[in-house]
Amino acid sequence: MAPASVNVARLMYLLVCEVAGAAIALSTKGTPVEVTMTTGLISGLIVGAFFIWIETLIKGFSLRGFSTATFGLLVGMFCAWLITRIDISNLVSLAVRDRLQSRDGTEVVGAEALITTISFTIQLILYASLGFLGAVLALRSSRDDFAFIVPYVRFRQDSSTGEPLVLDAESIMDGRVPGVVRSGFLRGRLVVPRFVLDEIQVLASSPTPAKRQRAERGLACLESMRSAKDLQVSIEDAAVTADETMHGRLVHVARLLGARLLTSDENLCKVAKLRGLDVLNLDELLDALRPSVGVGEKLRLALVRGGKDEHQGVGYLPDGTMIVVNHAVKKIGTTQDVVVISTLQTNSGLMVFAELAA
Repeated sequence: MAPASVNVARLMYLLVCEVAGAAIALSTKGTPVEVTMTTGLISGLIVGAFFIWIETLIKGFSLRGFSTATFGLLVGMFCAWLITRIDISNLVSLAVRDRLQSRDGTEVVGAEALITTISFTIQLILYASLGFLGAVLALRSSRDDFAFIVPYVRFRQDSSTGEPLVLDAESIMDGRVPGVVRSGFLRGRLVVPRFVLDEIQVLASSPTPAKRQRAERGLACLESMRSAKDLQVSIEDAAVTADETMHGRLVHVARLLGARLLTSDENLCKVAKLRGLDVLNLDELLDALRPSVGVGEKLRLALVRGGKDEHQGVGYLPDGTMIVVNHAVKKIGTTQDVVVISTLQTNSGLMVFAELAA
Protein backbone atom coordinates (compact mmCIF):
# COMPACT_ATOMS: atom_id res chain seq x y z
CA MET A 1 0.00 0.00 0.00
CA ALA A 2 1.24 3.45 -0.90
CA PRO A 3 1.72 5.98 1.92
CA ALA A 4 -1.05 8.51 2.41
CA SER A 5 1.20 11.33 1.19
CA VAL A 6 1.70 9.55 -2.15
CA ASN A 7 -2.05 9.08 -2.58
CA VAL A 8 -2.58 12.77 -1.84
CA ALA A 9 0.06 13.66 -4.47
CA ARG A 10 -1.71 11.42 -7.01
CA LEU A 11 -5.06 13.06 -6.28
CA MET A 12 -3.58 16.55 -6.63
CA TYR A 13 -1.98 15.55 -9.93
CA LEU A 14 -5.32 14.26 -11.27
CA LEU A 15 -6.98 17.54 -10.30
CA VAL A 16 -4.27 19.52 -12.12
CA CYS A 17 -4.77 17.37 -15.23
CA GLU A 18 -8.54 17.93 -15.06
CA VAL A 19 -8.07 21.69 -14.68
CA ALA A 20 -5.65 21.67 -17.64
CA GLY A 21 -8.19 19.76 -19.76
CA ALA A 22 -10.94 22.23 -18.82
CA ALA A 23 -8.65 25.18 -19.59
CA ILE A 24 -7.87 23.77 -23.05
CA ALA A 25 -11.59 23.30 -23.72
CA LEU A 26 -12.36 26.89 -22.70
CA SER A 27 -9.43 28.35 -24.68
CA THR A 28 -10.51 26.61 -27.91
CA LYS A 29 -14.17 27.63 -27.63
CA GLY A 30 -15.31 29.37 -30.80
CA THR A 31 -12.20 28.35 -32.79
CA PRO A 32 -12.00 25.90 -35.74
CA VAL A 33 -10.39 23.31 -33.44
CA GLU A 34 -12.94 23.65 -30.64
CA VAL A 35 -12.67 21.01 -27.92
CA THR A 36 -15.75 20.28 -25.84
CA MET A 37 -15.61 20.42 -22.07
CA THR A 38 -16.35 16.69 -21.83
CA THR A 39 -13.52 15.85 -24.22
CA GLY A 40 -11.11 18.08 -22.29
CA LEU A 41 -11.98 16.54 -18.93
CA ILE A 42 -11.75 12.98 -20.26
CA SER A 43 -8.42 13.75 -21.97
CA GLY A 44 -7.04 15.21 -18.75
CA LEU A 45 -8.20 12.14 -16.84
CA ILE A 46 -6.59 9.78 -19.38
CA VAL A 47 -3.27 11.64 -19.31
CA GLY A 48 -3.24 11.72 -15.50
CA ALA A 49 -4.15 8.03 -15.20
CA PHE A 50 -1.44 7.09 -17.71
CA PHE A 51 1.34 8.83 -15.78
CA ILE A 52 0.06 7.48 -12.44
CA TRP A 53 0.20 4.00 -13.99
CA ILE A 54 3.79 4.69 -15.04
CA GLU A 55 4.52 5.82 -11.47
CA THR A 56 3.19 2.55 -10.03
CA LEU A 57 5.40 0.55 -12.40
CA ILE A 58 8.54 2.28 -11.10
CA LYS A 59 7.55 2.27 -7.40
CA GLY A 60 10.69 0.26 -6.60
CA PHE A 61 12.88 2.79 -8.42
CA SER A 62 14.58 4.97 -5.78
CA LEU A 63 16.07 8.43 -6.09
CA ARG A 64 19.54 6.85 -5.96
CA GLY A 65 18.60 4.62 -8.90
CA PHE A 66 17.27 7.64 -10.79
CA SER A 67 20.51 9.58 -10.26
CA THR A 68 22.54 6.53 -11.29
CA ALA A 69 20.48 6.07 -14.45
CA THR A 70 20.83 9.78 -15.23
CA PHE A 71 24.61 9.53 -14.92
CA GLY A 72 24.68 6.54 -17.28
CA LEU A 73 22.34 8.33 -19.68
CA LEU A 74 24.66 11.34 -19.81
CA VAL A 75 27.67 9.10 -20.47
CA GLY A 76 25.81 7.33 -23.29
CA MET A 77 24.66 10.65 -24.80
CA PHE A 78 28.22 11.96 -24.64
CA CYS A 79 29.48 8.89 -26.50
CA ALA A 80 26.77 9.39 -29.13
CA TRP A 81 27.78 13.04 -29.50
CA LEU A 82 31.39 12.00 -30.09
CA ILE A 83 30.29 9.56 -32.79
CA THR A 84 28.17 12.21 -34.54
CA ARG A 85 31.21 14.49 -34.68
CA ILE A 86 32.67 12.26 -37.40
CA ASP A 87 29.49 12.81 -39.45
CA ILE A 88 28.71 9.14 -39.87
CA SER A 89 25.24 10.13 -41.07
CA ASN A 90 26.84 11.93 -44.04
CA LEU A 91 28.46 8.68 -45.12
CA VAL A 92 25.06 7.04 -45.20
CA SER A 93 23.63 10.04 -47.02
CA LEU A 94 26.28 9.76 -49.74
CA ALA A 95 25.50 6.09 -50.21
CA VAL A 96 21.77 6.80 -50.46
CA ARG A 97 22.22 9.84 -52.71
CA ASP A 98 23.73 7.70 -55.51
CA ARG A 99 20.64 5.53 -55.55
CA LEU A 100 18.31 8.54 -55.67
CA GLN A 101 19.72 9.85 -58.93
CA SER A 102 17.98 9.25 -62.25
CA ARG A 103 19.73 7.87 -65.27
CA ASP A 104 20.50 11.34 -66.63
CA GLY A 105 22.28 12.29 -63.39
CA THR A 106 19.57 14.52 -61.94
CA GLU A 107 18.23 13.97 -58.44
CA VAL A 108 14.82 12.45 -57.93
CA VAL A 109 12.19 14.86 -56.63
CA GLY A 110 12.16 14.86 -52.83
CA ALA A 111 15.59 13.23 -52.59
CA GLU A 112 17.04 16.01 -50.43
CA ALA A 113 14.18 15.77 -47.93
CA LEU A 114 14.56 11.99 -47.78
CA ILE A 115 18.31 12.27 -47.15
CA THR A 116 17.72 14.79 -44.37
CA THR A 117 15.14 12.48 -42.79
CA ILE A 118 17.52 9.51 -42.94
CA SER A 119 20.35 11.52 -41.34
CA PHE A 120 18.08 12.74 -38.55
CA THR A 121 16.76 9.22 -37.96
CA ILE A 122 20.27 7.78 -37.71
CA GLN A 123 21.30 10.40 -35.18
CA LEU A 124 18.09 9.91 -33.19
CA ILE A 125 18.59 6.13 -33.04
CA LEU A 126 22.25 6.58 -32.12
CA TYR A 127 21.48 8.94 -29.22
CA ALA A 128 18.57 6.81 -27.99
CA SER A 129 20.48 3.51 -28.19
CA LEU A 130 23.68 4.68 -26.50
CA GLY A 131 21.70 6.59 -23.89
CA PHE A 132 19.68 3.46 -23.11
CA LEU A 133 22.79 1.28 -22.93
CA GLY A 134 24.54 3.80 -20.67
CA ALA A 135 21.59 3.98 -18.27
CA VAL A 136 21.21 0.18 -18.07
CA LEU A 137 24.95 -0.38 -17.56
CA ALA A 138 24.98 2.23 -14.80
CA LEU A 139 22.06 0.57 -13.02
CA ARG A 140 23.78 -2.81 -13.22
CA SER A 141 27.06 -1.45 -11.85
CA SER A 142 28.11 -1.25 -8.21
CA ARG A 143 29.57 1.74 -6.39
CA ASP A 144 33.03 0.26 -6.78
CA ASP A 145 32.60 0.47 -10.57
CA PHE A 146 31.81 4.17 -10.30
CA ALA A 147 34.95 4.61 -8.20
CA PHE A 148 36.96 3.90 -11.37
CA ILE A 149 35.50 7.07 -12.92
CA VAL A 150 35.01 9.19 -9.81
CA PRO A 151 37.64 8.38 -7.14
CA TYR A 152 35.73 10.46 -4.57
CA VAL A 153 32.98 7.82 -4.59
CA ARG A 154 35.37 5.19 -3.22
CA PHE A 155 36.65 7.67 -0.59
CA ARG A 156 33.15 8.34 0.66
CA GLN A 157 32.27 4.66 0.63
CA ASP A 158 35.34 3.58 2.59
CA SER A 159 34.83 6.28 5.18
CA SER A 160 31.16 5.49 5.76
CA THR A 161 30.83 1.74 5.32
CA GLY A 162 34.34 0.46 5.99
CA GLU A 163 36.72 -1.53 3.84
CA PRO A 164 35.33 -4.53 1.94
CA LEU A 165 35.63 -7.99 3.52
CA VAL A 166 36.77 -10.91 1.36
CA LEU A 167 35.26 -14.20 2.55
CA ASP A 168 36.82 -17.61 2.08
CA ALA A 169 34.99 -20.93 1.94
CA GLU A 170 35.59 -21.68 5.63
CA SER A 171 34.03 -18.44 6.86
CA ILE A 172 30.98 -18.91 4.59
CA MET A 173 30.42 -22.52 5.69
CA ASP A 174 30.99 -21.49 9.32
CA GLY A 175 27.64 -19.69 9.32
CA ARG A 176 28.53 -17.04 11.91
CA VAL A 177 29.34 -14.19 9.52
CA PRO A 178 25.79 -12.75 9.14
CA GLY A 179 25.34 -12.50 12.91
CA VAL A 180 28.72 -10.83 13.41
CA VAL A 181 28.05 -8.25 10.68
CA ARG A 182 24.52 -7.50 11.88
CA SER A 183 25.82 -6.98 15.42
CA GLY A 184 27.73 -3.94 14.17
CA PHE A 185 31.22 -5.20 15.04
CA LEU A 186 32.07 -5.43 11.33
CA ARG A 187 31.21 -2.94 8.61
CA GLY A 188 31.78 -3.12 4.90
CA ARG A 189 30.71 -4.91 1.75
CA LEU A 190 31.10 -8.69 1.78
CA VAL A 191 32.99 -9.97 -1.28
CA VAL A 192 32.88 -13.62 -2.35
CA PRO A 193 35.32 -14.45 -5.17
CA ARG A 194 33.90 -16.67 -7.90
CA PHE A 195 36.50 -19.39 -7.30
CA VAL A 196 35.42 -19.61 -3.63
CA LEU A 197 31.84 -20.20 -4.74
CA ASP A 198 33.08 -22.87 -7.14
CA GLU A 199 35.00 -24.55 -4.31
CA ILE A 200 31.88 -24.71 -2.14
CA GLN A 201 29.86 -26.13 -5.04
CA VAL A 202 32.46 -28.87 -5.53
CA LEU A 203 32.32 -29.72 -1.81
CA ALA A 204 28.52 -29.85 -2.02
CA SER A 205 28.92 -32.77 -4.46
CA SER A 206 31.45 -34.56 -2.26
CA PRO A 207 30.77 -38.23 -1.44
CA THR A 208 31.70 -37.52 2.18
CA PRO A 209 28.47 -36.72 4.08
CA ALA A 210 30.12 -34.33 6.54
CA LYS A 211 31.75 -32.22 3.81
CA ARG A 212 28.59 -32.28 1.71
CA GLN A 213 26.37 -31.12 4.57
CA ARG A 214 28.79 -28.37 5.56
CA ALA A 215 29.00 -27.11 1.96
CA GLU A 216 25.21 -27.18 1.59
CA ARG A 217 24.93 -25.14 4.77
CA GLY A 218 27.44 -22.67 3.32
CA LEU A 219 25.44 -22.29 0.09
CA ALA A 220 22.24 -21.76 2.08
CA CYS A 221 23.99 -19.18 4.27
CA LEU A 222 25.33 -17.34 1.22
CA GLU A 223 21.90 -17.32 -0.41
CA SER A 224 20.31 -15.86 2.73
CA MET A 225 23.03 -13.19 2.95
CA ARG A 226 22.49 -12.13 -0.67
CA SER A 227 18.72 -11.87 -0.18
CA ALA A 228 19.07 -9.89 3.07
CA LYS A 229 18.47 -6.16 2.61
CA ASP A 230 20.76 -5.17 5.48
CA LEU A 231 23.84 -6.95 4.03
CA GLN A 232 25.85 -6.01 0.94
CA VAL A 233 27.15 -9.17 -0.71
CA SER A 234 28.70 -9.36 -4.17
CA ILE A 235 30.21 -12.18 -6.22
CA GLU A 236 33.46 -10.98 -7.85
CA ASP A 237 34.95 -12.49 -11.00
CA ALA A 238 38.53 -11.72 -10.00
CA ALA A 239 41.31 -12.29 -12.51
CA VAL A 240 43.65 -14.88 -10.97
CA THR A 241 46.05 -17.37 -12.45
CA ALA A 242 45.10 -21.04 -12.40
CA ASP A 243 48.47 -22.19 -11.04
CA GLU A 244 48.05 -20.23 -7.77
CA THR A 245 46.98 -22.00 -4.60
CA MET A 246 43.61 -21.18 -3.04
CA HIS A 247 45.33 -19.16 -0.32
CA GLY A 248 47.35 -17.27 -2.91
CA ARG A 249 44.21 -16.42 -4.89
CA LEU A 250 42.43 -15.08 -1.81
CA VAL A 251 45.42 -12.94 -0.86
CA HIS A 252 45.64 -11.63 -4.44
CA VAL A 253 41.96 -10.65 -4.51
CA ALA A 254 42.15 -8.96 -1.10
CA ARG A 255 45.18 -6.92 -2.16
CA LEU A 256 43.54 -6.05 -5.50
CA LEU A 257 40.39 -4.71 -3.80
CA GLY A 258 42.21 -3.14 -0.86
CA ALA A 259 40.05 -5.31 1.39
CA ARG A 260 40.40 -7.23 4.63
CA LEU A 261 40.31 -11.02 4.73
CA LEU A 262 37.70 -12.75 6.89
CA THR A 263 38.41 -16.42 7.64
CA SER A 264 38.60 -19.13 10.28
CA ASP A 265 41.49 -20.96 8.59
CA GLU A 266 44.61 -20.65 10.76
CA ASN A 267 47.02 -21.38 7.90
CA LEU A 268 45.39 -18.75 5.67
CA CYS A 269 45.70 -16.24 8.51
CA LYS A 270 49.44 -16.86 8.73
CA VAL A 271 49.94 -16.56 4.96
CA ALA A 272 47.90 -13.36 4.73
CA LYS A 273 49.67 -11.72 7.66
CA LEU A 274 53.04 -12.53 6.11
CA ARG A 275 51.84 -10.78 2.94
CA GLY A 276 50.90 -7.69 4.96
CA LEU A 277 47.10 -8.05 4.83
CA ASP A 278 44.60 -7.22 7.54
CA VAL A 279 43.06 -10.53 8.64
CA LEU A 280 39.99 -11.08 10.77
CA ASN A 281 39.87 -14.55 12.35
CA LEU A 282 36.48 -15.68 13.60
CA ASP A 283 38.03 -18.14 16.03
CA GLU A 284 40.23 -15.42 17.54
CA LEU A 285 37.12 -13.26 17.96
CA LEU A 286 35.36 -16.12 19.73
CA ASP A 287 38.34 -16.65 22.05
CA ALA A 288 38.46 -12.94 22.84
CA LEU A 289 34.78 -12.96 23.80
CA ARG A 290 35.08 -16.13 25.85
CA PRO A 291 34.89 -15.31 29.57
CA SER A 292 38.13 -15.94 31.43
CA VAL A 293 38.03 -18.48 34.22
CA GLY A 294 40.81 -18.26 36.81
CA VAL A 295 41.88 -20.57 39.61
CA GLY A 296 40.02 -19.77 42.83
CA GLU A 297 37.07 -18.20 41.02
CA LYS A 298 33.63 -19.09 42.34
CA LEU A 299 30.91 -19.98 39.82
CA ARG A 300 27.24 -20.88 39.88
CA LEU A 301 26.97 -24.00 37.71
CA ALA A 302 24.23 -26.39 36.61
CA LEU A 303 25.48 -30.00 36.69
CA VAL A 304 23.96 -31.89 33.76
CA ARG A 305 25.78 -35.24 33.48
CA GLY A 306 28.49 -37.47 34.92
CA GLY A 307 32.16 -37.19 34.12
CA LYS A 308 34.85 -39.64 33.03
CA ASP A 309 35.42 -40.73 36.63
CA GLU A 310 32.54 -42.06 38.70
CA HIS A 311 32.65 -39.28 41.27
CA GLN A 312 32.66 -36.39 38.74
CA GLY A 313 29.83 -34.15 37.60
CA VAL A 314 29.96 -31.98 34.47
CA GLY A 315 28.47 -28.58 33.70
CA TYR A 316 28.90 -26.01 30.93
CA LEU A 317 29.38 -22.28 30.79
CA PRO A 318 27.15 -20.26 28.41
CA ASP A 319 29.95 -20.24 25.78
CA GLY A 320 30.23 -24.05 25.87
CA THR A 321 33.29 -24.36 28.11
CA MET A 322 33.13 -27.68 30.01
CA ILE A 323 33.70 -27.67 33.75
CA VAL A 324 34.43 -30.96 35.54
CA VAL A 325 33.46 -30.90 39.22
CA ASN A 326 35.02 -33.49 41.54
CA HIS A 327 32.85 -35.45 44.00
CA ALA A 328 29.67 -34.00 42.52
CA VAL A 329 28.03 -37.08 41.02
CA LYS A 330 25.23 -36.96 43.60
CA LYS A 331 24.49 -33.31 42.69
CA ILE A 332 23.76 -33.99 38.99
CA GLY A 333 20.52 -32.27 38.00
CA THR A 334 21.00 -29.41 40.44
CA THR A 335 22.73 -26.03 40.41
CA GLN A 336 25.69 -25.68 42.74
CA ASP A 337 28.37 -23.17 43.71
CA VAL A 338 31.79 -24.46 42.61
CA VAL A 339 35.35 -23.20 42.99
CA VAL A 340 37.85 -23.50 40.12
CA ILE A 341 40.97 -25.44 41.13
CA SER A 342 42.77 -25.80 37.76
CA THR A 343 42.46 -25.25 33.99
CA LEU A 344 43.78 -27.23 31.02
CA GLN A 345 44.07 -25.95 27.44
CA THR A 346 43.47 -28.74 24.88
CA ASN A 347 43.03 -28.88 21.11
CA SER A 348 39.28 -29.04 21.65
CA GLY A 349 39.26 -26.00 23.90
CA LEU A 350 39.63 -25.06 27.54
CA MET A 351 38.83 -27.61 30.24
CA VAL A 352 38.16 -26.41 33.78
CA PHE A 353 38.32 -28.54 36.94
CA ALA A 354 36.47 -27.45 40.07
CA GLU A 355 35.36 -28.54 43.52
CA LEU A 356 32.07 -28.01 45.26
CA ALA A 357 32.13 -24.81 47.30
CA ALA A 358 32.15 -25.34 51.06
